[in-house]
Amino acid sequence: MTFIERDTQATSDDVAIAQLHALFNAQRKAFQASPFSSLEQRLELIGALAQMMLSNRTRIQEAVAADFGSHPKQFSDLVECLGVAGRAQYVAEHLAEWMAPQGRQMDPAVYGSAKAYVLPQPKGVVGNMAPWNFPFDIGFGPIVEMLAAGNRAIIKPSDLTPACAELTLEMIKATFDPEQVAAVTGGLELAKAFPTLPWDHLMYTGSTEVGRSVAVAAAQNLVPVTLELGGKCPALITPDGLNPATVEQIVGCKTIKSGQMCVTVDYVLVHEADRAAFGEMVEKHLEAVLPHYAQHPDTTGIINERHLNRLLGYLEDAQAKGATLVSIGGEVDQQARRLPFTLVLDVADDMALMQQEIFGPILPVKTYRSLDEAVDHINAQPRPLGIYVFTGSADNANQVLNRTVSGGACINTAALHAAVPSLPFGGVGDSGNGRHHGYEGFLEFSNLRSVVERGQNDLVAAMFAPYGELADALIAGALAGNR
Repeated sequence: MTFIERDTQATSDDVAIAQLHALFNAQRKAFQASPFSSLEQRLELIGALAQMMLSNRTRIQEAVAADFGSHPKQFSDLVECLGVAGRAQYVAEHLAEWMAPQGRQMDPAVYGSAKAYVLPQPKGVVGNMAPWNFPFDIGFGPIVEMLAAGNRAIIKPSDLTPACAELTLEMIKATFDPEQVAAVTGGLELAKAFPTLPWDHLMYTGSTEVGRSVAVAAAQNLVPVTLELGGKCPALITPDGLNPATVEQIVGCKTIKSGQMCVTVDYVLVHEADRAAFGEMVEKHLEAVLPHYAQHPDTTGIINERHLNRLLGYLEDAQAKGATLVSIGGEVDQQARRLPFTLVLDVADDMALMQQEIFGPILPVKTYRSLDEAVDHINAQPRPLGIYVFTGSADNANQVLNRTVSGGACINTAALHAAVPSLPFGGVGDSGNGRHHGYEGFLEFSNLRSVVERGQNDLVAAMFAPYGELADALIAGALAGNR
């Protein structure tokens, strides 16, 4: 990049940062003027968002394909478009129940006829820093729960998907008042500035490293954050779980977006006696369903040349350290940025692809001798977004789930916990914190205000000085009740 190009980007980001502040201030002012929207208002906004996704189906397909180089239309429909619309439909069906005050118990001997309840309250202005791999699903999906909770929202799309970012701007401008939902696009300086605003809540989806920086920036204003940070999700196959259905689920999941998905199977743990059989089954399955993988029209391109070279570097590093590479489905297509599906056997933990989240069609296979050894390996790594157990034994599945910690888990499938609108989605530890999707997403973006309405015949006066017989009687009753 030349000095002139850098200066142009800086100027562009300066404009974007100014727009961000103007939008934020306008939304903050609008929220203060009307801080609690009705059920009907929220449903109207959620319905408009769903209709926006459906009416822009073709444009969404085209934008995603433009940014990735190649991308199957059906998957754009299933996830980027219909996934968001389905999420909106689920929330709309349950929102009246979620918004209702939730009663809580009070001791009538102390509080008389008083009432206690939790009233979900909008937080205010919420920011969403969306990733490049699912620009619409994660760009707009969490907005569903943000709007359901009564908030106003600003999206920052990734600069790695410029076509999707531009379409995001156009769709929002055509659908929403900017004081309700808005978007702002730009480069690195905008990304650095975005989390420094005094948001009422901030969501970031991306790498753990950047997530730490976002959390530090947000902490300066004590902004609560939802961090969805990915992680190296393992698939653990027990000896009784290796079969064609297991291979179909693992390979199918790994080929989604060519592995560029935070909940994809990052590596496989297979019993040492099944290593060869697993590799043979993977090759057979791919040759049957996705022949010539690197040239297949349903293979998604790697997002850019830098990430393509990163993946090639992982393979070179693994091979140099003794791994066996099994390339399935053709040669590297540099122009289309497509890689063959590659099994990596004989992996060691010091290899780069075992240290970093892969985000590509590369599947390391690590062997184990006992279930305890496999579980110990998982527990020695940072906690992932998902753990996937493939087994014919409920006892084995329960052992793995009870002895490990992860954001989510699946048994005999992979990544589906992230697709179910009623399930909360998020990470733990290095894979993030907080939850979106469904009811838990509504709670995530709500302030759970505790309310007490005083009634009659209470002993509240016992709390006030001067203290005497009433306080003594209350203390005596409490002590007696705890014996």
